[in-house]
Amino acid sequence: MATKAPPQIDPIPHNWEYQPQLVTDLLDYAVLEHGERPAIDFMGRGWSYAQLGRMVERAARGLQDLGLRKGDRFVLCLPNTPYFIVLYFAALKVGAVMVHMNPLYTEREMEHIIRDSGARMAAVIDIASIHGKLRAVGPACGIETIIMCPMADILPTIKSLGWRMLKRSEHAHFSHDDGLHVDYQRLVESSGAPAPVEVLPGDIAVLQYTGGTTGTPKGAMLTHANLTANALQQRAHIGQGLKGPQRTLAVLPMFHVFALTAVLNFSIEVAAELVLLPRFEMKQFLETIKRKPPSLFFGVPTLFIAMNALPRDQQPDLSGLRACISGGAPLPLDVRTSFEQMMKARICEGYGLTEASPIVACNPVDGIIKENSCGVRFPGTLIEIRDLDDPTQVLPPGAKGEICVRGPQVMAGYWNKPEETEQAFVDGALRTGDIGYLDEDGYLFIVDRIKDMILCGGYNVYPRVIEEAAYRHPAIEEAIAIAIPDPYRGQSPKLFVKLHEGQSVTTQELHTFLRDWLNKIEMPKEIEIRDSLPKTLIGKLSKKELVAEEKARRGMA
Repeated sequence: MATKAPPQIDPIPHNWEYQPQLVTDLLDYAVLEHGERPAIDFMGRGWSYAQLGRMVERAARGLQDLGLRKGDRFVLCLPNTPYFIVLYFAALKVGAVMVHMNPLYTEREMEHIIRDSGARMAAVIDIASIHGKLRAVGPACGIETIIMCPMADILPTIKSLGWRMLKRSEHAHFSHDDGLHVDYQRLVESSGAPAPVEVLPGDIAVLQYTGGTTGTPKGAMLTHANLTANALQQRAHIGQGLKGPQRTLAVLPMFHVFALTAVLNFSIEVAAELVLLPRFEMKQFLETIKRKPPSLFFGVPTLFIAMNALPRDQQPDLSGLRACISGGAPLPLDVRTSFEQMMKARICEGYGLTEASPIVACNPVDGIIKENSCGVRFPGTLIEIRDLDDPTQVLPPGAKGEICVRGPQVMAGYWNKPEETEQAFVDGALRTGDIGYLDEDGYLFIVDRIKDMILCGGYNVYPRVIEEAAYRHPAIEEAIAIAIPDPYRGQSPKLFVKLHEGQSVTTQELHTFLRDWLNKIEMPKEIEIRDSLPKTLIGKLSKKELVAEEKARRGMA
């Protein structure tokens, strides 16, 4: 039975108090208290926190000299490099609003984000394939200045020489006096301090673009207070094992909100060393772990799947991990258990969304992890399960409904979209678009996305249930379930799978196997085995391409 009063469940009580602060306060404190600690390792070249602080000050002055002012939107189109960290904190220090853009975006995607945000300044790595897209669309969309960030200048000496000589075809070419491009070295020439700017915790720090549940990507307005709250919530959640120096393996792209908070902001907050990798490449990834064993590691399920597929003699030593957290997508139970058995390291699955900066809940680093749960609410966060038909009604523990969230990490709204902002909240709580439930102990279980739910003859079928069942088969490496038209039931499930290398199974054998785990309504009407499954640009399994294919195949596009 529904009730108006939200459940007050807290399995891990936290006497958590938060004083709103600036994102730049995190770095200022780390520089003041831990200036001698290593801050960044990039491909073997390192910088201390004191050096990072000085680089940020010079870049902030340079940005002001170029005309960047409080409230201006500033695009970062960069992979994980020292440039990203320096320019992120420098621009925030002068009061700008960061707009993070995936360097792999198409010109069309870049154009939308630049136009929608109203950005007039951008920074880009000097790789021709990336710079070319920004150069093609930026000026027409309002970009007046492009800061060029040379890859060779941040590499160790030998690697820098190799990049300059062997990668010439990949270098971007531009004119230094065309009125558009500015070299990074020119940006940081001034040794003067930046002019003081009054920036408040309630000011917008980041426009993080997200597709949300529907439609064109929207800019979630994340304030300084939102982002710092989430970093401090994470510190409180992980607990007291962070007193000594920490090291974070930063392979997740920081232009994505999970890595922005969990990897960058959190690591700066605890003055950890950030070991940056510009992209995931297994050989380099394993070499980096051996060279710089991490104590903090944040990944997405596809990364853990790839690690599970490693031969035994290539599996890395992760025994020194204090925390290993999975986010960005649901973590299949089979993937978690296999990883923990092989790597001797515990994975804590978390849950969040861009509009919540992004973390809402996470399994305890020390404590009980429940199978297929994404854990307990973050400190200072309230999770409500609301009725799907009447979202004004809050449901009791055990009942499935829409997950709604309150907390200091919840966004201020969508950029220039008041109607979408209003629709994103109910009674002041953020609507996530996800279906789930809280158990009696306050652990959150995600059932599925509302938009992905399959309606079979009046019954709700959740693709995640089908995918979890598929992962139980030893031959299955990846699985995606979607809805396909059914003339009798309206919709039926279709399952796409990718097999582990060297494994074989027939669709009939999979049907037989799934009967032990799924009811008749949940059973896939079709199963298709593929060599690969589509993924997003950050490596999450993606349904939309398969949905589009099925519609086109049936003449529904």
